[in-house]
Amino acid sequence: MTGVAVVLIGVGLFAGLLIGAIGIGGVILVPTLVYFAEVPVHAAIAAAMMSYILTGLVGTYVYARARSVRWDMVGWLWAGAMPAAVAGAFAANSASATLLEVVIGLLTASSGVYALFSSHKVGDQSGAPRSNVNLGVIGLITGFASALSGTGGPLVLVPILLWLDVPVLTAVALSQVIQLPIALLATASNFHNGSLDVALGGLLAIGVTFGAWSGAKVAHAVPTAALRNMVALVLIVVGALIFLRVATRHFT
Repeated sequence: MTGVAVVLIGVGLFAGLLIGAIGIGGVILVPTLVYFAEVPVHAAIAAAMMSYILTGLVGTYVYARARSVRWDMVGWLWAGAMPAAVAGAFAANSASATLLEVVIGLLTASSGVYALFSSHKVGDQSGAPRSNVNLGVIGLITGFASALSGTGGPLVLVPILLWLDVPVLTAVALSQVIQLPIALLATASNFHNGSLDVALGGLLAIGVTFGAWSGAKVAHAVPTAALRNMVALVLIVVGALIFLRVATRHFT
């Protein structure tokens, strides 16, 4: 195994650990591939999306076994996410993601601040959005933005659900499940349009899968309040890094 392969698997392992534990982590894959491995951005997005297929399977399995998944919310999230993921994957090949990055950065950082300082009771399930239409719209936004940016789903979905006062473990569990249709459909679209490097995606998937398994186990071992604070801090840091990345690209 070459040094580059080891590095790619290592990056995937770290990202998978974060994805499995707190639902946020895929955001590091595309920038790492582009800025450190010199992978073209469209190929980086396609490879990252492919790696999220196994992450979604592993994360869904572990969270489902722990009975953390709100299955009554899943169907409508999927209904919105599936067509939007295909549209986002096609758009990713020609559209600039700068505005999307800014929006995601703002959403991510502000959601982290809200989660950190809100007085919401972390064990209360009453905050889950009850409208099926609302869930479908949330899925649509998540599917399109994730496929367009290569972030996988959790980075978009977790902040939205936290804003709606969904308990953190429920939000993270749903973020694992929503990866599946987004990653599958986006990968199929990327393969069709020729932007998918299967070998690169496979190397990332190896690390991401093992990381996600470990991270999901960690999430169920950590007290809920501590997990919420952990998610909040990571959201703030990730949001700030997204803004820094956009600023560096456009003002230097």
